[in-house]
Amino acid sequence: MDVFQILRTAGSALTAQRLRMDVISNNLANIETTSTPEGGPYRRAAVVFEPRPATPSVTYDRPGARPPRVKNAGVQVAAIVEDARPPRRVYDPQHPQADADGFVEYPNIDLVVELTNLLGANRAYEASVNVIEAAKTMAQRALDIGRG
Repeated sequence: MDVFQILRTAGSALTAQRLRMDVISNNLANIETTSTPEGGPYRRAAVVFEPRPATPSVTYDRPGARPPRVKNAGVQVAAIVEDARPPRRVYDPQHPQADADGFVEYPNIDLVVELTNLLGANRAYEASVNVIEAAKTMAQRALDIGRG
């Protein structure tokens, strides 16, 4: 794998994890949102990842030749989906959004789960940054060897 492919792969991970952190932050910002323009409480969103379609870097037409090497193409966001779980109902008859029985529907967002997901996305982002730094160091050392 060449240095540029490493950078493209790590860069795709940075982009994907940054979007994941943005979506999680949006979930946390709306943890108490009981009314949206679409009606009802805010719906938790989640990012779905998928691998980028891999393409062969070299093709071999000769019989008996080794199979083509497939580049690791990285990751991409397949979709941002809404959580289908029902909202949590809280008894609060004084709330302006309370129904006839005194219940208010809140987003079904678990603070602990969201913070754990945010921590995981942050660690994945940091790992990709470390990969980029390592690739940069390898490329610099290769250039130094070439000069030597």
